[in-house]
Amino acid sequence: MLNINQLNKEFESRVRLGIMSVLMVNDWVDFTEMKNLLSATDGNLASHSTALEKAEYIEVKKEFVGKKPRTSYRVTQKGRDAFTEHINNLEKLLGR
Repeated sequence: MLNINQLNKEFESRVRLGIMSVLMVNDWVDFTEMKNLLSATDGNLASHSTALEKAEYIEVKKEFVGKKPRTSYRVTQKGRDAFTEHINNLEKLLGR
């Protein structure tokens, strides 16, 4: 029987769940697109993406396009594995 404590705490936030869900089905997604998809504020997206980056679940790329900075994200293999396990555990918890 699955215990709720077996769910990954890194994915408890709605924003982190959203970031991971978007990145599981897209390659690179830039900050503005992610912010719009999740209806998140700049600070909220930045803090949650930083936490996922520290956990090595996402990769962050910062570059300049012309003179404008652009931040983009993609999921790492470690992140893909952890999120897949999290979703599988949720399904087990729901009895599926």
